Amino acid sequence: MPSFDVISEVNTQEVTNAINQATRELETRFDFKKTDAKFELEGSTVTMHAPNEFQLKQLFDILTKRLSSRLIDIRCLHLNPPQINVGNAWQVIKIRQGIEAELAKKMIKIIKNNKFKVQAAIQGDKVRISGKKRDDLQDVIAFLKEEEFGIPLQFDNFRD
Repeated sequence: MPSFDVISEVNTQEVTNAINQATRELETRFDFKKTDAKFELEGSTVTMHAPNEFQLKQLFDILTKRLSSRLIDIRCLHLNPPQINVGNAWQVIKIRQGIEAELAKKMIKIIKNNKFKVQAAIQGDKVRISGKKRDDLQDVIAFLKEEEFGIPLQFDNFRD
């Protein structure tokens, strides 16, 4: 039975490269000279440190510019609110990997409501779609590409 997986993954090596590029740009920018502004990457979280909230926004602009130049979809970023105290400010950005269970349930519900002749099942952090005909699966892929789920989707493991 033909099937495919709907996933949402980010290339972590490209994220690391983008952070390194953003750090190099930060070192050369005049408005960040003699400040303690920096990026920290730990696992799937990026922490931005700056003297104030305005410079945090500038850091985020630098980061998004570098991520998009490395072909990473910005929708995979989840921004936590900035933390501000007297001397500095910081903001934690989580890089989302995989499809969360709530979003997967919503995706399956939308597929079933549109009467596609396929079966959908949640398998960990991905959604497996299977059906009898390859054309039905291609219709589901086209439909999911048009829908807006707030995260970048990739279609993987297409099997006949």
